[in-house]
Amino acid sequence: MSSEETREVRIADYRPSDFLIDSVTLEINLADHDTRIHSTLLVRRNPQGRGGALVLDGDELQLTSILLDGQPLAKDRYEALPEQLTFFSPPEGPFRLDIHTVLDPTANTKLMGLYRSGSAYCTQCEPEGFRRITYFLDRPDVMSVYTVRLEADQEEAPVLLANGNPVESGVVSATGRHFAVWHDPFPKPSYLFALVGGRLDVLADEFITMSGRRIALGIYVEPGKAERAYYAMDALKRSMRWDETAFGREYDLDVFNIVAVSDFNMGAMENKGLNIFNDKYVLASSETATDADYAGIESVIAHEYFHNWTGNRITCRDWFQLCLKEGLTVFRDQEFSSDERSRPVKRIADVRTLRAHQFPEDAGPLAHPVRPETYREINNFYTATIYEKGAEVIRMLKRMIGDQTFRSGMDLYFERHDGDATTIEAFIACFAEASGLDLTEFMLWYAQAGTPHLKIVDHYDHASQQLRLEIKQSIPPTPGQPAKKPMPMPLALGILDEDGKEMPLVLSDGSRLPNDVLIIDQQQQTYVFQGITSQPTLSLNRGFSAPIRISSDLTDDDLLFLAQHDQDPFNRWEAIQKSALRLLVNSVAALRSDGQAFPNDRLAEALRATLADPTLEHAFIAQALTLPGETEVALEIGQDVDPDAIHHAVNALKRSVGSILKPQANGIYLKLATKESFQPDAASAGKRALCGVLLGYLTCDGDDPSARLAEAHYHGATNMTDRIQGLAALSRISDDRREKAFAGFKQRYATEVLALDKWLSIQAAIPETATLDRVRRLMDDSAFSLNNPNRIRSLIGSFSSANPTQFHRADGAGYRFVAEIVETLDPLNPQVAARLLTAFRSWRTLESERRNHAEAALRQIGAKKTLSTDVSDILLRTLA
Repeated sequence: MSSEETREVRIADYRPSDFLIDSVTLEINLADHDTRIHSTLLVRRNPQGRGGALVLDGDELQLTSILLDGQPLAKDRYEALPEQLTFFSPPEGPFRLDIHTVLDPTANTKLMGLYRSGSAYCTQCEPEGFRRITYFLDRPDVMSVYTVRLEADQEEAPVLLANGNPVESGVVSATGRHFAVWHDPFPKPSYLFALVGGRLDVLADEFITMSGRRIALGIYVEPGKAERAYYAMDALKRSMRWDETAFGREYDLDVFNIVAVSDFNMGAMENKGLNIFNDKYVLASSETATDADYAGIESVIAHEYFHNWTGNRITCRDWFQLCLKEGLTVFRDQEFSSDERSRPVKRIADVRTLRAHQFPEDAGPLAHPVRPETYREINNFYTATIYEKGAEVIRMLKRMIGDQTFRSGMDLYFERHDGDATTIEAFIACFAEASGLDLTEFMLWYAQAGTPHLKIVDHYDHASQQLRLEIKQSIPPTPGQPAKKPMPMPLALGILDEDGKEMPLVLSDGSRLPNDVLIIDQQQQTYVFQGITSQPTLSLNRGFSAPIRISSDLTDDDLLFLAQHDQDPFNRWEAIQKSALRLLVNSVAALRSDGQAFPNDRLAEALRATLADPTLEHAFIAQALTLPGETEVALEIGQDVDPDAIHHAVNALKRSVGSILKPQANGIYLKLATKESFQPDAASAGKRALCGVLLGYLTCDGDDPSARLAEAHYHGATNMTDRIQGLAALSRISDDRREKAFAGFKQRYATEVLALDKWLSIQAAIPETATLDRVRRLMDDSAFSLNNPNRIRSLIGSFSSANPTQFHRADGAGYRFVAEIVETLDPLNPQVAARLLTAFRSWRTLESERRNHAEAALRQIGAKKTLSTDVSDILLRTLA
């Protein structure tokens, strides 16, 4: 492995920068292979620093010259390496450095720093990409005012954008090249720097803020695609208005621009005033985008805009505080989508995501706290724990202190820390002050990895009409670390009587339980409720009030009772999921022993009742009818996992339930499948979602009637959602009709790369032995490129994360294939290679044969003499 594998950054070693950079002037002359960068830095010593040499960060940089206060710097006063520029004896007072570097954006396949995406120049600087542009103090607590002058050939790059407000533009008379000057008046860290240059179309609009200021809005896209940015623009304007209403946050610059590029490692980036997006989260039309795409655009547009305050105006002191901006902003975008769409359905979708990605992360070798204490490569900590679990921690805080107090705490945070690079402690202190509570123990959520487990035992005494709850909290231990402390959490609770009605939550001392929420903060606690007049049924963790796992005395009868009567929508869905999950775990065990799955008639009846309930939203019913995923079943089993047995159990349950629901499902499907003009609103999307779920049940047998129905759905589609539903249904039917559909889709969308991503994903997820060969062939298809992260995620990522039986093949071929891709990709784009490698995170939970194959594949990667820090870090932690 690379010698860099031992590099470790620790939060305990943090100290302020020895120097500060008050202002940055960048002159950037764009060219394909010879981009010239002239940075002018006004530097001074930090009174809190320790003095000494000035050491600027670099990464594969080529220095051409350096000047101190306008004079060439003697060569014995500095040392320039590609990864570092050291100025040995800087002046005591403020000074100016002029640094000239040269770059080749076209050769930058890492997609960090300045690179080419198609015909456009663009940047990605978070977390440490600015050092690939010029030497700098590339850390988030060094905040500077930036002025940027861009110059380029006018034919090649007629559009020149940077952060802040436009100042000047024109033509250089001597060369005929044109230029644009941008100034950002708000000090920012280097990771928020951005520029874009290229031939782009723009969709222009404006927004009038709550104080009456007019903001010029622009969404820049590839030529000819501006029509597909209307939904993104609408989402942006709704986001801006919502942030004013919900948090009192008004936009601060004169312009706000978004640029969509096709080559991007992430989803999007919140650069101040110039958000750069993966075009997947901007471009949409009914012909090319699904309802999930529309929802994703709305969510990501909002997320990046909300960063203007939670991330930009207030940023992180260091990268250990990453969840300060990401967890908080995910919480904010979830709240926005909940208000714009259906709050119960959004909550269910967010919990599904958490359980599918963060829970397995918490349970495996890549587990880490929401605020890590160490890291080798910060790129590897843009994780579900930082984002999704970080958001859940904020949600718990709000639940514990109440909506109004939470808003007061946020107002205090914005007032106190505007312009700061700050910490989690400073953030939580605002809520402690607003609420008057001691939140010291709440900080454990940021310090301890692992998903807490509550064991709840209930004892009901009819004679005294009392219900006693005994609650034990535990957190899975981390080898070699001290035992973990119990963490405070809100447990929202309901008690239903035998008719399904809510009973008042009166404690034994006669007081009413505040907000129907227990605060669990000890290893063991007991609560007694009085006035329980009939046999109670517990509704636990309502609304998923805490990101935990629960074991309780709830029987199958209790779960089905809750599925019918619980007034909390989330727990009504949860009861069905728990019933199905319990059934699937038992079925896996039975299939591995005697080949027989457990009966499921009662679950099917609960689903039938849900499907028939006219009070429920279509989107909610679609979620309720969607069985737990194979990853969730594997997590529940926990050890000696056999992916094939899980797959067979899930399929058997789906076929059995489908046969019972078929008459009812068919009638509702036919009503929903009636073609209407496409609208991307939540209600219309909910109808299509339920239609797709029912199609899955109606075609799960894979017989000829199933194939004909799938074909009819596919060929009769008038929008991409319906078309993908039909193609997915056909993908499960192995005959010529499937291959004809794949060929037809490819031909129809030959020039639509985002549509072809869906085509790649569906094929990579087919749970058949031949799929690995199919994936290898698709790598040679014109639709695929190993240089584009979206294509890689769609094909290789789908194979490794959405096709458990084939990635976890008993012969180890799936592991060896992904290992080969990681090795090939690592020199080109280590970030994407490392993300692919995380597919191995649960390898130790597998049965022994697969476990041995997975370990061999991992050690195959480790045998390489040189690996990037990104890949070696994931590899070391996965094998630890």
